[in-house]
Amino acid sequence: MNRCFKQNSSAILTPVSYKKIYSKQALGALTVARKHEIPTISEAAGVRYLHFGTEWVQGAMWVEQPAELVLEYTAQLMAWLLFLNPARGQELGLLGLGAGSVTRFCLKHTAYRLRVVEWNPLVTSACELYFKLPRPARLNIEHCDAADWVADPEQRDSCAVLMVDIYDGQARGPVRDSLEFYQNCRAVLSEVGILTVNLFGAHASFERNIRNLSQAFDGRLLTLPQIDAGNQIVLAFKGPKLEVSIERLLARAEDVEKQYGLPAKKWARSMLGRAENAMLVV
Repeated sequence: MNRCFKQNSSAILTPVSYKKIYSKQALGALTVARKHEIPTISEAAGVRYLHFGTEWVQGAMWVEQPAELVLEYTAQLMAWLLFLNPARGQELGLLGLGAGSVTRFCLKHTAYRLRVVEWNPLVTSACELYFKLPRPARLNIEHCDAADWVADPEQRDSCAVLMVDIYDGQARGPVRDSLEFYQNCRAVLSEVGILTVNLFGAHASFERNIRNLSQAFDGRLLTLPQIDAGNQIVLAFKGPKLEVSIERLLARAEDVEKQYGLPAKKWARSMLGRAENAMLVV
């Protein structure tokens, strides 16, 4: 799930109806409720929010522009676009559906197949009913534990990109962050691939995550600046050493900004401090 911010507004948290959610799936509401957190919905100023009964926001959607990204950190999960243009036929992976923000964005702005892993089927149903989640053939959503999914040998080398955003309703740090988990994430990536993961910079779990990510990816990490809400996106790289000139990086950022409407030049400028002799090496 998604760590973001506490919503300080008068918007009412509305519990999602079991009966309405499961009218299509014919699952026992009480059985599901005992196992999974119950989504709640709020709305303010044209933005619809997903919660789990608390003020912590798990995801958001512009009601009139559902495919555009509301929260800054969800845009930053797409920062892999600065460095990688997956080949036709390759797949993108996403651990944690949230309010479907990244899923809707990828479906609108890319042609790749998208594989989403979401623990809570109530979240998927809430997204279909309240967050305008489309279900084209190139979108596959699997309901299972992300740790089990990345550990499955069948997932090896399956995704050019893996975006990780898995939090519970209390938003106390990623629910999966062990060294083994990140090693398995690396194994899921193609021969050349990038992981982006949503961490919480001010949380006690941050240093542990960085340590485990660094060990799993041989120290090949880049971090974007922590945003005001506390989220901090980390990129981890698999494949040959990446060497890109500052000129080329900034040119690519401009292309990404024009094509996708993302603040890619801001991301690229934040990385300039890592460069040596006008080259960024990861």
